[in-house]
Amino acid sequence: MNRTLAQFLSFIGHPLLILTYAFVLLIAVNPYEFGLRGFGDRQSVLLLMQIFSTTFLIPGLGVALMKPLGLIQSLEMRDKQERIGPYIITGIFYLWMFVNLLHDDHSPVLYATFVLGAAIGLFFDFFLNIFTKISAHATGMGGLVAMVLLTSVAWGGGVLEAPILGQTLAVSLNALLAFTIILAGLVGMARLALGAHVPIDLYRGYGVGFGAVLLAAAILDPGIF
Repeated sequence: MNRTLAQFLSFIGHPLLILTYAFVLLIAVNPYEFGLRGFGDRQSVLLLMQIFSTTFLIPGLGVALMKPLGLIQSLEMRDKQERIGPYIITGIFYLWMFVNLLHDDHSPVLYATFVLGAAIGLFFDFFLNIFTKISAHATGMGGLVAMVLLTSVAWGGGVLEAPILGQTLAVSLNALLAFTIILAGLVGMARLALGAHVPIDLYRGYGVGFGAVLLAAAILDPGIF
């Protein structure tokens, strides 16, 4: 795989972006679950900004500041010991977001499930990182696949009529699931091409991410199964 393409895929598949992707998916396909009229209205944009800043921007800045402080050698964090601090920082923000969602009557249980799953996956990564190396990118993408799968199960699969930017568009959840699986594979290939991981690191990550979201669903919404 071309290195530039691999770097691009690694960026769009960054684990800190997964919860933003999950929110965009839910709000675009079924905004009424959030008590909103449609994707693109003022309230949905504000909510998107809150989620993006809490789960990506602020944790990302916190991790970036660790480099000039000498706590990590590079943002790639190839040494698994360098990942301990970033895991803790991100985990705190994920749990804070989850607690806020539990007290928000307009937030659907499905999205709270995804946030809890992301937090569980993160702490599993933190624990396994003590003993071996695991791909956080694969964990994120495995979680995203599980998120799309649960969304399809919860909303009956098939095709939904989604109100997007004033237009009603047909969205196939099954096609979206297939696309997500392909994207997860491409992100994994990119991590291999960049020499960041070996295959077993990816397998561990996919398994942890997928399993963490299913575990969160079993805890918060067992009826979804």
